[in-house]
Amino acid sequence: MAAPISACPACAAAPLAEDQAGEGYRGNGMEAKRILLSLPQIYCAACISGVERGLAAQPGVRAARVNLTLKRATVDVDPDLEAQSLADYLTGIGFEAYELDPGQLTSTTTDKRGKDLLMRLGVAGFAMMNVMLLSVAVWSGATDATRDLFHWISAGIAIPTIAFSSQVFFKSAWSALRVGRLNMDVPISLAILLALGMSLYETMHSGEHAYFDAALSLTFFLLAGRYLDFRTRAVARSAAEELAALEVPRAARVVNGQADEQVSVAELTPGDIVRVVPGARVPVDGIVETGESELDRSLLTGESLPVAAAPDSVVSAGEVNLTGPLTVRVTAAGRDSSLHRMADLVAIAETARNRYTSLADKAAQIYAPLVHILAFAAFLAWLWISGGDVRLALNIAVAVLIITCPCALGLAVPAVTTAASGRLFKQGMLLKSATAMERLAEVTHVVFDKTGTLTEGKPAMDALQRHKPQDLSIALALAEGSSHPLAQALTAAARSAGVTPAKVTAVREVPGKGIEATWDGKTVRLGRAEWLGANAVGQTATYLAVSGARPVAFTFTDALRPGVEAAIDALKARGLGISLVSGDVPAAVADIAGRVGIADWQADILPEGKAEYVARLGKAGKKVLMVGDGLNDTAALAAAHVSISPASALEAARVVSDIVLLGKSMEPLSDAITLSKSATRRIKENFAIAAGYNAIAIPIALVGLATPLAAALAMSFSSVSVSLNALRLKKG
Repeated sequence: MAAPISACPACAAAPLAEDQAGEGYRGNGMEAKRILLSLPQIYCAACISGVERGLAAQPGVRAARVNLTLKRATVDVDPDLEAQSLADYLTGIGFEAYELDPGQLTSTTTDKRGKDLLMRLGVAGFAMMNVMLLSVAVWSGATDATRDLFHWISAGIAIPTIAFSSQVFFKSAWSALRVGRLNMDVPISLAILLALGMSLYETMHSGEHAYFDAALSLTFFLLAGRYLDFRTRAVARSAAEELAALEVPRAARVVNGQADEQVSVAELTPGDIVRVVPGARVPVDGIVETGESELDRSLLTGESLPVAAAPDSVVSAGEVNLTGPLTVRVTAAGRDSSLHRMADLVAIAETARNRYTSLADKAAQIYAPLVHILAFAAFLAWLWISGGDVRLALNIAVAVLIITCPCALGLAVPAVTTAASGRLFKQGMLLKSATAMERLAEVTHVVFDKTGTLTEGKPAMDALQRHKPQDLSIALALAEGSSHPLAQALTAAARSAGVTPAKVTAVREVPGKGIEATWDGKTVRLGRAEWLGANAVGQTATYLAVSGARPVAFTFTDALRPGVEAAIDALKARGLGISLVSGDVPAAVADIAGRVGIADWQADILPEGKAEYVARLGKAGKKVLMVGDGLNDTAALAAAHVSISPASALEAARVVSDIVLLGKSMEPLSDAITLSKSATRRIKENFAIAAGYNAIAIPIALVGLATPLAAALAMSFSSVSVSLNALRLKKG
């Protein structure tokens, strides 16, 4: 493999000509095809230079641009050049690369909105600074024609700037007013327009004071708060985009058992066979048909160790094939893949609305008309107090209107929920429900399922050495003919111990009972206790019976899911109640309960019994978190105050759950509760900040102690304070 390009900033290449970077660039008489490549491992200017120079040197490449922020390359190429060849080349020279599908890039609109806000913010800031410089001259004593000139120059700067930069608020306010309702942008827009109009009136009548700087400052700080809120929301949104970026747009479909055909993933249907070469990302959900390899699932589950893949292994879109070629039979592709569904769930988390959000909306609905009433009352009162001084009354009314804008109230909840949902996702917890975070913060009792939740759901044979070699040899010969999980576990354990299978004949599987064969002229069976007339040992087991001999029990235990003990210890330390409810036999449940330290456990519980148990706890005043993974857990998951399912759970369990645990480890469970409680505190703190600000600021404005400029600064400070308080969640 070629050596990576040197990471030296001094080697940065000169920018490409503008005509080469544009859409629809034509060269050699043919219109170029545009390819997007994801570059997750680039970090510096040298990376940009290396990628752009490397791509530019490839035959068929007409132009290449790298966006370091998005970690993405846009490449214009000849129509017959395939994206995968460029991705392979970049990977070969040390820059990991994957193709992106432009049709699936949900970030395009988001990027445009962010850039639009930032552009309007920059224009407002530049104009504000210039008008403030002119205002200094007025405050320093400029009078008459000089003062009027500075006011008119300020007007010339402020009017077009506000017309451009404040469109965000004007459009929102008009959308509300034209359907007969008020929103927070109505008083904001009114404040900006009144400050501008009053300043223009003063300028036209050679007034001593104009407040163009106040109108621009109000616009600037409002846009700053809006952009900060946008960036906070992008935390959760970016998680969905990262997942979407893992989706592979094309796949190599196997045709007639040998030839590979490059097709769009959207064209694949269940049953198709695709080839996944080493180093490539799996394009579909499916089952391995041929080949052995290892898969890197770290970007999907957070697990750092690769997992083995062999025939019949289940693979998911977005995983990376590490070592060997695989052919995969498609079970789901494109929008039906698990990766795409996960990205959709993250998008749901980004738009979450809980009861605090509803409270904020209701408060804003009351607050918006109250702002107008207060401002109008202040105008009338000061008009009467001042003996008809319209300018003074209008000045105070504008200050009241500006200082009482409910911006902080509007930011109080979304800034927190988006920051928290983004951090939970990074910790391996995917919020599905709108109110999951709030309800998780209220949990007082946790109920666990056993198999597949506390355990991995993969039985492992125990005490192999206590069995006779002959029994193991016969059992292995029978188990190799069955796909039953216990038979597979027995086969794996016996093979790893070097056991050789006995020579058996006439092997046949008896549905629902076990395997039967002939050995040394005798009938031998491996299966259920009742079929063999054996006495059940009280734990998970399969039994071997040889004609004329007493049945032998092969017992199994289930390995604990990683992080279970740590999670339960942490939950106990928080003072939460812990219960284990399972449909398994008492001996197996008691064993797991003892291993993880759960004193309250129940066994042989049917699905309806689990739901009834959770409901009883709820009626007793407990806020129950149910953690389960199976079809038999769905009723209990739905009955709980809040519910969590592992990513390995059945589809029905994941659908009904509020939260999905992405990785194998249970350890993030306690941290998620802690973060949810912290988020709830932040929301309440934000309401307190907004209420405290208004309790202080409104009286100051009403008695005429705040100019429109001071009001704009104070109102913007409260909005930024709320957003910064929310951002504390990102750092813990």
